[in-house]
Amino acid sequence: MSQPQQAEQLDPEAPAPATSPALPHLSPDAFTVPYRDPVWDGPTDPILVADHLKNEWVLFYTQRRATAPGLTGVEWVHGTGIGVARSSDGGASWRYQGTAGGLIPPGTELPATLWAPDVVRIGDQWIMYLSVLGGRRTDWTGKAGIVQFASRDLEHWDYLGPIDLDSPRVIDAAVARCGDGRYRLWYKDETRGSNTLSAVSDTPEDPASWVLEGVAIPGRPHEGPKVFRLGGSYWMIVDEWRGQAVYRSDNAAGSWIRQEHLGGLILTAPESVDGRPVVGRHADVVPLDGGDTGDGGAERALLVYFTHPHWGGEDIDTMAPDPRTRLSHVRAAVLEVRDGILVCTEH
Repeated sequence: MSQPQQAEQLDPEAPAPATSPALPHLSPDAFTVPYRDPVWDGPTDPILVADHLKNEWVLFYTQRRATAPGLTGVEWVHGTGIGVARSSDGGASWRYQGTAGGLIPPGTELPATLWAPDVVRIGDQWIMYLSVLGGRRTDWTGKAGIVQFASRDLEHWDYLGPIDLDSPRVIDAAVARCGDGRYRLWYKDETRGSNTLSAVSDTPEDPASWVLEGVAIPGRPHEGPKVFRLGGSYWMIVDEWRGQAVYRSDNAAGSWIRQEHLGGLILTAPESVDGRPVVGRHADVVPLDGGDTGDGGAERALLVYFTHPHWGGEDIDTMAPDPRTRLSHVRAAVLEVRDGILVCTEH
C-alpha cells in the first residue's frame, strides 16, 4: 500500500527481506499543513510511496476538478487525472509535480477518468493498480475496471493490462502480501452491494494471474480498503463515509473481524464545519519508526486521508450546492495498537 504500498515494508505484505531499500525519513507530523492541489483544489484517495532512488516520498492522488466551472452532477469527479507531489523533508512540505503520464489504457473512451491508485514495490519495480472509467459523466453510470502498470522510477509507466474481476464496476484497488505468503487484491464491487471483495495471486505483477476469492467485508456499503500490518496483527480499514471502519485478521487471508472499540470506527471527526463533524475519507497507511520491527510489523504508522473541510462527507449525493463543499485536502494522523486495539491520534 504505498509503503504499505511497498510490498516489502509494512506488511501489507510480509516481513521485509534483507535486501529491501532503506525508506526515506517520514515524520509523524507529516501533513500538519494539509496538502492542497494547486490546480483544482480537490485531492482525494491519497497514497504515499517511498522513492529510495531520490530519497523522497511521493504522493499520488485522484485530482478531482473541484473548482472547474460549468460542471453538473458529479462531472467534477470524472475526467480526472492522477496528481503527483513529492516531499524531501519527511512530509512537512510538498512540491506539486503535475499529473502522472501514460496511465490511459489503449482503447479507453476519452476523456478518461482515473481514480484511486495503489502502488506496490515488487522486486525491482513498482506496480500500480488503477481504477479506470471511459469518458466524463455527470452520474455514477458506466463501466469501471482495475488495470496494472509498471515503473522503474515512479515517473514512467508501462501498461501491463486489465484485471478480470468478473464485474462491470470495480474500483479502489489495494494490494498487500499476506501471512500465507500470497498477494491479495481487495477492491470495491459496486454491483455486489459496494462491499469489499478479494482476489489472490502468487505473481501480482501479472494482471492475468489474479483468481477471485469472493466477499472479504460484507454488510454496510463502503469503499477504499487498505490492508497493513501493525503491532503484530493484520488490519484493514474501509471508508464507510462516517469514518474508517477497522477490521483485524490473523493473516489477512480471510476471517476479518470488526473492532468493537467505538463502534469499530476511527477518523469520525478530525475536523468540523458549522458544528457538524467532518469525517476522514479514503485512506492509506505507511509505517513509521523505520518500518517493520521484525516481530510482526511496525509499532506506529502514518494514516494519510482526505477530508472535505466545508462539508461533512457523509454522502456525495447530499452535498450542498455551495461550490466550497467540493474542495478537499490531504491530512494525516498516527496509528498505534494499544492493548490489542487500533487507535488513532489525530494531528
